[in-house]
Amino acid sequence: MITTGQKIAIHRTERSRLPETDLAHVKFGRVFSDHMFVMDYQDGRWQDARITPFADLVMSPAALVLHYSQTIFEGLKAYRTPEGGVHLFRPQANIARMNHSAHRMCMPQLPEELFLEALVELVRLDRGWLPTDKEGSLYIRPFMFASDEYIGVKPSDTYTFIIFTCPVQAYYQEPVRVKIETTYSRAFPGGTGETKCGGNYAGGLYPAKLGQDKGFHQLVWTDGLTHQYIEESGTMNVFFNIDGTLVTPSLDGTILKGVTRDSILRIARDQGVPVDERRVSVEEVVSAARSGKLRSAFGAGTAATIAHIATIAHGDEVFELPTVEERTVANDIGRTLDDIRRGRVSDPYGWMVPVA
Repeated sequence: MITTGQKIAIHRTERSRLPETDLAHVKFGRVFSDHMFVMDYQDGRWQDARITPFADLVMSPAALVLHYSQTIFEGLKAYRTPEGGVHLFRPQANIARMNHSAHRMCMPQLPEELFLEALVELVRLDRGWLPTDKEGSLYIRPFMFASDEYIGVKPSDTYTFIIFTCPVQAYYQEPVRVKIETTYSRAFPGGTGETKCGGNYAGGLYPAKLGQDKGFHQLVWTDGLTHQYIEESGTMNVFFNIDGTLVTPSLDGTILKGVTRDSILRIARDQGVPVDERRVSVEEVVSAARSGKLRSAFGAGTAATIAHIATIAHGDEVFELPTVEERTVANDIGRTLDDIRRGRVSDPYGWMVPVA
């Protein structure tokens, strides 16, 4: 456990934007809460931990992050319970994953206790921004970037760590259409596929746009060496229900270790659903779709939780999957996960961290 003994200084905004915000109709990732947490790394240590009003940053054009993409981030959510309480979902898992990303990107480790305290204090301060309807939640974005004013390829000596939040509704309003990508790649063995670094996502924008131009919401990424094995779906982990077994690609260094992915697997096993984590070939998925054994497919991630896949395309073939209403396994798992996060049932896993 990394500790600093720091106290968080809190500077409240003089004028909240909440009264003029319609929380029931916010666009995902477009509306931001009143405050943000900021902390600086210099002289070999983290310092000046503070919560301040949400505001623009002042940055040098020579900031290292703008040139060499030394930046990482996380995504997690807070939920409101029926009694009016607010809880964070599995923040310790996101903290651990961010420090894993930091290690891979040659960045300093974040103090775990202070990180968690910052999450709790920030969400407690802006808990009024959490929508009260059944689809609403508070999305939380921690990120770290290199702040040295230096034009040279080297790890930065200084960094800035920030957490801000935004009220959100459902990420996808309908099941998505996906295309299996066999030309472009998201990740390679030995690369940064299992980290949440900015470059991973920038590299996927162009092939994703090509797919969107053809009417697809997302791509299903395949391995960078042969394009014969499934890896992820867009920015999410991916699951297939093949003849009653929940199949998902195993983690091999190129696939992000999703917190939602892990939660789904634990719930599925406890519900008696057969689960298979292994290499999943494109041919297996396509053959299952042709024969009708592919009962459902979905992406899993913090933003969307479970994003049902309606259509899978591979080459000239397009497969329409069963309707969402027919997907008993995925729906049961999704419902259980949502009930735990929103406090409608007891939390047998100790995942929820109370805020207020």
